[in-house]
Parts: sequence; structure tokens; C-alpha cells
Amino acid sequence: MVEAAGIDLLNLLLVITLAWIFGTLVERVGYPALMGEILAGIVFGPALLGLLHPSETLEIFAEFGVFLLMIYVGMEVDIHDLFELGPQSLMVAFGGFAVPFGLGYLVGGLIGVSVEQALFIGIAMAATSLATKSRILVDLDVLDTRVAGVLLGGALLSDVGVMVVFTGVMGFVETGDVTLLGIGLVAGEALLYFAAALVFGDRFLPYIWVQLEDWMERHKYVDKTSAFTVALVVALVFAFFAALVDLHMIIGGFIAGLFLRQAQLDPEIYDHMYDVMYDLAMGLFAPIFFVTVAFELTLDVFTESLGLLALIVATAFVSKILGSWLFTLPTKLSSREGLVIGFGMNGRGTVEIVIVSIALSAGVIGQELFSILVFTAIFTTALVPPTVKWGIDWLEESGDLVMMRVDFEAE
Repeated sequence: MVEAAGIDLLNLLLVITLAWIFGTLVERVGYPALMGEILAGIVFGPALLGLLHPSETLEIFAEFGVFLLMIYVGMEVDIHDLFELGPQSLMVAFGGFAVPFGLGYLVGGLIGVSVEQALFIGIAMAATSLATKSRILVDLDVLDTRVAGVLLGGALLSDVGVMVVFTGVMGFVETGDVTLLGIGLVAGEALLYFAAALVFGDRFLPYIWVQLEDWMERHKYVDKTSAFTVALVVALVFAFFAALVDLHMIIGGFIAGLFLRQAQLDPEIYDHMYDVMYDLAMGLFAPIFFVTVAFELTLDVFTESLGLLALIVATAFVSKILGSWLFTLPTKLSSREGLVIGFGMNGRGTVEIVIVSIALSAGVIGQELFSILVFTAIFTTALVPPTVKWGIDWLEESGDLVMMRVDFEAE
């Protein structure tokens, strides 16, 4: 038993070390760390060298990593900004979601998969990556442009939309009920959860937190560590109630993150909470998740399913750009701006990989389709930095790079 524990610990040590090395190297060339972490899992995992292997310890850490990651993603979103974003961002979000989702579902029907699998292909194609876009726009020093504002707003709204649709699809998968009544019950449970979470998180949680903070201060219990612990407990409560209505725990984590941002905490305590959540999620647990994701990948898709892989990657790439661009045409954005925004919306990454991993663990999709969708996320994300950089240069040369201080009202 001691020997087995030592091997398990060595496996964990290697996963964390290789995730850090590969993630750092990939970030140095302008790509998100998760791509390096997946690469480490492919190279050193069962697919190639076999030095890393699945274990119960890694599975527990990876699952906790997904939960912390979704809390952090939620904390990146200001829920009030969702209602204040300009109509241009809303149009981009809708086009960037609806067109890829619809075409992804049609591709699923074309290749003859089940309804559930086709829905997950659609969700995977509709997903986007707010973090990837933020990093690229910072590197290009264009955060104060209209393109950047609309792109980030559209990505934020699109991510929320993907999570809502994912909630409904998972409810449908869990019940397996295809009747109109069954679909209505699933949708009703999801809407009830979101409504209750909105009321509690936006109206009552800030008040409860202030009262708790006052009580802890009076009894000299208040400190940064205690605040983080309470925040984690709040997130687990949201996850518990999500599970009660047959929703995945990451929905609860995401919703909790949204409202932790609104909780009117002392800025110093909130900043500490945010930093700790970031360090635990992005620095430790999430990298374990992304390395272990690669354990389930099969490189056989490049020989046995190359045509299907090419079809899904091409559809994902074209549909996201086309959908985003088409829905900017009725607004004041120029056609060129709309196209560059489409390039930026094309990156997927974190959200898609989390969603398809859950679909795999739930038995909805198999290893082949899982591998294809993960490689789709990798390939489309890899194309974002060069295409957006080219697009920004193109806008500058043509005089279409508009600063943010422009009226964003749609025509």
C-alpha cells in the first residue's frame, strides 16, 4: 500500500510539474496555458510515452479543479454589465452562438449520431473563450477600441448563453424524457434554479455577507482566510442546490462566482479571495484537469476519422466567424470590424473542453467524438492570435480601428 501511494504521489508530482513547464512555454509564444497542459498530457500520457496515467487521486483533483475554475470564470463576469452591454455585443453573442450551434447540430445529424450527441456538437461549436480573447487584446494593446469592447461583451454573453443551453441539455440527458411534458419539466427546473439563484445572489447574498462580515469582525474572526472559506462554502451551497434539480455542479460554481463578485465585500478581502481562487484554480487544480483530459484523447482520429475531424473543425471555424460577422451588419460596426470580431470569437478553449469532458464522463459521447471536439477547441484557439493580429493591422491600415469612446447604439 505504501508503494502504491508513493507511485500515486510521483504521478501527481509529474502531472503538476509538466503542466507548469508546458503551460509556461506555450504562454511565452502567446497562447493560453491550457494548450500546453493538454500537450503535456498527450506527450507523456497514455497516447504516446505512457509516463503519466489516470488515478483516483488525479480524478478527484481534476473534478475539484473544474469546480474552482468555473467559480473563477463566474467571478470574471459582472452580472450587471450583462444588462448594460450595447446591442452590438448582444448581436455578436447571438450570431456567434446560434449559427455555430445550428450548424453543429446539423453536422451531427449528417454523420448519423444521436440527438444528444448532436446537441453536444452544437454546444461545443457555439462555445467561446473569454480568457483567450482578453489575453490577446491586452498583448495587442487595443482594449480601448470598439472592436475590443464589442468582442469582449459578445464573448461574455456567449459564454453565459452556452452555460444556460448546457444546463438544459444536461437536464434532457439526465431524464432521457423526449416528451413535450418532459422537456417542459427540465426547462422549468433549470429556469426555477436560475431565478432563485438570481434573487438570492443579487438581493440577499450581499446583505447576508455584510452581516456575517460584521459578526466576524466583532468576534475577531474576520480575516482573509475565513472570507475565502465562506466563499467556498457559498459556492458549494449553490452547487448542492444545482444538483438537487439535476444540474451539474459546475453550474452552481459558475453562478456562485457571478454573485460573489456582487457581494459588496471589503475590496482588500475580495481581492485576496479573487487572487486565491485564481491561484488554486489556474495554478494548481485546473492544470491537473487539462492534463488528465488528454488521457482520454486518442490520436487514432488523425488516421481513422480524419475526414470527420476536418469537417467539424472547418464547420466550427467558418460558422463562428460567419455568425458573428452576419449579425454585426445591421449595426454601426463596419463590415471589416465585424469580420475581425468573428476572428476573435472563434477561439473556444476552457468552456468547450469542460463541457465535452462532462459529456464523456456521462457516457453521452464516446472517445472518438470527444477527441475530435477537444482537437477542434485546440485548433480554433490556435488560429485566434494570428488572425486577430492580422485583422487589427488591417483595420489600422484602412482607418476602421475606432476608439471605445464612440456611441455604441445600434441602428
